[in-house]
Amino acid sequence: MSALSDQLVTFAILAYLIAMISHAVEYALGNARAVARPAAPARELVGAGVGARAGGPVDAPVASADALPDAPIAKADAAPAGGDRSADRGLLAGRAAVWITALAAALHLAATVTRGIAADRMPWGNMYEFVLTVSFVGAAAWLAVLWKRPSLRRLGLFLTLVMVLLLAFAEMKLYVEVVPLTPALQSYWFIVHVSTISFSSGIFLLGVVPAVAFLMRNGYERGRRSFPYTLAKRLPAAAGLERLTFTLHAFAFPIFTFAVIAGAIWAEAAWGRPWGWDPKETWAFISWVVYAGYLHARATPSVRRNVATWIAILGFLTMLMNLFGVNFFFTGLHSYAGVS
Repeated sequence: MSALSDQLVTFAILAYLIAMISHAVEYALGNARAVARPAAPARELVGAGVGARAGGPVDAPVASADALPDAPIAKADAAPAGGDRSADRGLLAGRAAVWITALAAALHLAATVTRGIAADRMPWGNMYEFVLTVSFVGAAAWLAVLWKRPSLRRLGLFLTLVMVLLLAFAEMKLYVEVVPLTPALQSYWFIVHVSTISFSSGIFLLGVVPAVAFLMRNGYERGRRSFPYTLAKRLPAAAGLERLTFTLHAFAFPIFTFAVIAGAIWAEAAWGRPWGWDPKETWAFISWVVYAGYLHARATPSVRRNVATWIAILGFLTMLMNLFGVNFFFTGLHSYAGVS
């Protein structure tokens, strides 16, 4: 089962890579006119001035950008006028990319499950297995978002790129042989704590994709034509990307909060104290504070939306530090990564 899991991870990486290439083909050949742009401002309502004073969700000149419907974005999947064959091929490549991503996610899930069967435990005993689980949650959440809002398909280029990089790094640098669970982890709190931290981390992983895309698209809509803003030429409208960023973070944050609390309860049972400022505990607290700051900034009208989004990206960087940096550079009670 362990060998099968290793092979399935390799196949999953290849499938994500093919999906990324297919998304890139759609991105290159797609009709830019089919992508949503901020609509021409309609007659403003009485309350529109509030959004203008707050800077609006995209800091754009259009005060009512946050009220833009998602319906125009859905036109991106329509065949372009005039029978543009290149755009038709791009559309076909984009649809194929979605199905290949679904296949890659299925292989990804099978690799994680077979790893757990081989170890005769939940597959979260070391950093390699944790990365497998977190990245799968991100991919599955992306497919759920895409099923709900297919107009966001072009974000798949960036999501599949993240999947390829994470899984390739895990396979080349983090891989360890299957070993039994260490005695300190043999508790039902292992399932409660690690499952919730994995799930919330996977949603945060997905949430950083529209966050970065929003910053690029927002700059493009404001007239910036230098790199990297030109990469956002064919992305959906900035307002929709910003709303998706907020939705994902608002969904993940309570789960992450519960995971931290569950970890403290488990630490009390295992080590005799709920909190000891262990490096991983410290960075989990830092991540919690930063994400709480993002949600507070997002709910504050006077804070510009691009500033709030930068806070969300900072939160994800602290999560990466907690996942990789702490395990490589520090030693503590959470040193179960299995790497040196």
